[in-house]
Amino acid sequence: MNLAPIVLFAYNRPWHTRQTLESLSKNYLANESELIVYVDGPKAGASPEQIENINKVRKLVKQQQWCKKLTVHISEKNQGLANSVIKGVTDTLKNFEQVIVVEDDMVFSPYFLQFMNEGLEKYKHTEEVISVHGYCVPIELSSPVFFLRGADCWGWATWRRGWDLFNPDAKYLLEELKRNELQYSFDLNGNYSYTKMLQYQIGGKVDSWAIRWYASAFLNSKLTLYPSKSLVRNIGGDGSGIHTYDGRLIKEPLYKNKIHLADIPLFENEDAKLLICKYHYQNMGVKRRLKKWLKPRIT
Repeated sequence: MNLAPIVLFAYNRPWHTRQTLESLSKNYLANESELIVYVDGPKAGASPEQIENINKVRKLVKQQQWCKKLTVHISEKNQGLANSVIKGVTDTLKNFEQVIVVEDDMVFSPYFLQFMNEGLEKYKHTEEVISVHGYCVPIELSSPVFFLRGADCWGWATWRRGWDLFNPDAKYLLEELKRNELQYSFDLNGNYSYTKMLQYQIGGKVDSWAIRWYASAFLNSKLTLYPSKSLVRNIGGDGSGIHTYDGRLIKEPLYKNKIHLADIPLFENEDAKLLICKYHYQNMGVKRRLKKWLKPRIT
């Protein structure tokens, strides 16, 4: 099996980055894998503490000896996560046919790399499949793996042919969703505000590569392979990053056994989608409904 390089994007969180690297180092296939790290630079007006943290991250990633080969890219100026990911993945896939992409706020099952590489190998010539994903919200599904339409961003892998479909033009993506009347399905049957995220991207309120990756895959009717038990836990919801605090993520289960890559039909698993919709409705719908109820009303 031809192993994909691991591309890690890091910035200014040394504690989180250490957890990410340590969990990767304990993975089956870790010592046979190439690690490529992109460390972003300080923003204009960064405080001495922020600069010190960036320097700690740079030093930390350069010390990694568990991998087959290490390459570190240091940016002196701040590129932002979206630009860093888009450029880093694009540049990597100029030299490799496939890539595994992670960020500095994730910890992994010891079988994460194996699952990603086996998924890449199994579906490398299957045009319907655009990517492999390691994270899954807590659901109870009989199948060990399933497909969903679109793509995802918490520990994922793709091929050059998959990333070639990435379209950075959020305005075009939103127009196509509307023209084809796909917003409801795109928003997980109305349970997650992905369309709103695209609108925010257009308006400059967010800068997300992930929403554009998802929309690009969704509009091309491509599938992503998921494990029904999560091989990734996000530890960035502690308020340390640009996102708000979300302690729920830190408590989500991390599956530490090997996942069997069963043969499954090449279409979206409706049972899995319904379970994921239910999860988002129960965990996020309450906040949305409360906000709507408390909104001042004009009579």
